[in-house]
Amino acid sequence: MIKVSVMYPAGEGNTFDMEYYLGNHVEIVNRDMGPSKVEIDKQVDGPYLVICHLYYDSMEAMKAGMDNAADALADIPNFTNSRPVVQTSELVG
Repeated sequence: MIKVSVMYPAGEGNTFDMEYYLGNHVEIVNRDMGPSKVEIDKQVDGPYLVICHLYYDSMEAMKAGMDNAADALADIPNFTNSRPVVQTSELVG
């Protein structure tokens, strides 16, 4: 299983519209990027406003999803001014 974590850093002046994100952006991600599962962490304390975890059954499925990410990437300014940090991981346990 492959997990792509998209982390939106907190910081002075960084904003995040959770309503737009949940109501619009996640739909674009699901439609175009085709993850098998999505989890969203909302900050209580820590360095990130939001972390979105996209799960894929294989590296090939993840690569195909990333090839279709153009609309999702273009949508980011509609909900945040925070520049996302992305990590790709293989789940091992």
